[in-house]
Amino acid sequence: MEHRYGADFPIYMQVSRGNLVLHLSEHSRDCSPGAETFVHTDDPEGLHREIMSCGYRFPCPEFMTAPWGDRIFEVTDPFSKRLLFNERKSSLSL
Repeated sequence: MEHRYGADFPIYMQVSRGNLVLHLSEHSRDCSPGAETFVHTDDPEGLHREIMSCGYRFPCPEFMTAPWGDRIFEVTDPFSKRLLFNERKSSLSL
């Protein structure tokens, strides 16, 4: 889903994959640069392959181990907002 009030206006859109729904906005007051969202997944390798296969040359997310023991990789948008894809390994994860 995409919405703009006019041709040169910021976009508001929804992207979905399975039961994950993200609302994304270019509007200046929506969220702060540097905001971070965790996405818990049981298939981080599959998501990583899918993201890497899109052909976008700038985000090259790498797997790392979080301080709490989970495996994560992150994707950063042009406004420094981050999506962290998290595979739960530790008992600290909710």
